[in-house]
Amino acid sequence: MQRPVSSLSLGPSMKMKLVSAGFQSTADLLHLKPLQLGREAGLSQQEALEVLQAVRREERGDAGGTASLTALDLLHKEEELRSIVTFSSQLDAALGGGLPVGKTTEICGAPGVGKTQLCLQLAVDVQVPVCFGGLGGQVVYVDTEGSFLVQRVVDIAAAAVRHCSLLAEDTEQQAAMTTFTMETILSNMFLVRCHDYVELLAEIHLLPDFLSQHPKVRLLVIDSVAFPFRQPFEDLSQRTRLLNGLAQQLIAMATRHDVAVVMTNQMTTRLRGGQSQLVPALGESWGHAPTIRLLLHWAGPQRLAAIFKSPGHMDATVQYQITADGFRDADQSEQPESKRLRPHISCLPESQQQLIGGWSEPMGGAY
Repeated sequence: MQRPVSSLSLGPSMKMKLVSAGFQSTADLLHLKPLQLGREAGLSQQEALEVLQAVRREERGDAGGTASLTALDLLHKEEELRSIVTFSSQLDAALGGGLPVGKTTEICGAPGVGKTQLCLQLAVDVQVPVCFGGLGGQVVYVDTEGSFLVQRVVDIAAAAVRHCSLLAEDTEQQAAMTTFTMETILSNMFLVRCHDYVELLAEIHLLPDFLSQHPKVRLLVIDSVAFPFRQPFEDLSQRTRLLNGLAQQLIAMATRHDVAVVMTNQMTTRLRGGQSQLVPALGESWGHAPTIRLLLHWAGPQRLAAIFKSPGHMDATVQYQITADGFRDADQSEQPESKRLRPHISCLPESQQQLIGGWSEPMGGAY
């Protein structure tokens, strides 16, 4: 359904520029790129992005008004989508099998705690063949900090290939190993480098078309979502609007294209009651955007992962470590038997139980 430009939730000056440039309805704007719209309507690239975000929100609203989906349909769909394993059996068990496809997950934590390491691990794990309990998918990796290290990916990929080759038993699994190689893993990672929030918003605007053309993509990583937005904004309300628009786009992509959206977030200091505490950046409003929030933090020399927001999981904290082979369970051999965490994976599919159970012992030394 076409809507007049005047009905968009935009400022009067932007609406005037659009109408003066000859744009009368949302249909006139649907297929434009930010740079083209900016040139034709005399808008800055930032304003053009805001216009196109508003148009996409209107478009989703029309589609949502006519769609019919029961709770039973949704249950069946989520059962089919499965999850992306993390190679930490304890964290996978706490999450019910891993990070869910079709949902948005935020990984928060201080520098050096392992956020990027977990993202790189997920970018490899999403490609594990279906016969091993994986998804056999592809990944779009948006790097805003310049922290993507291809040699680290090579290490993690080589470890995953070795692990699956040890599990290969039947003919189907042995055949899958001929295509699950380091070369194919690297070729199934689509990398995007963004240097500021304008580039990030532009890429997110173009991603739905890319996902339609690449239906095997099952994971979108943004590492990090906070970095581009932590530069000074003259108008903080503008930053809030842009972040809200970004959140809506990511949620829509997750549900429409059946991808897991994983974002990392930095920590900031907040004063409360005369005391300072570390909290996730981007404010409380942004905290409502992700479906699941994981907090990676230190407890002395130990690394802990805590589920502190999820509508479908209990709050839980598990210990992990970063090894030469990637994100793994912590070595608990020195802990008393009564204090060791035990993963409960009996409710998962048999192939996923085999895959998760196979890495419950850490591989490689501490990284």
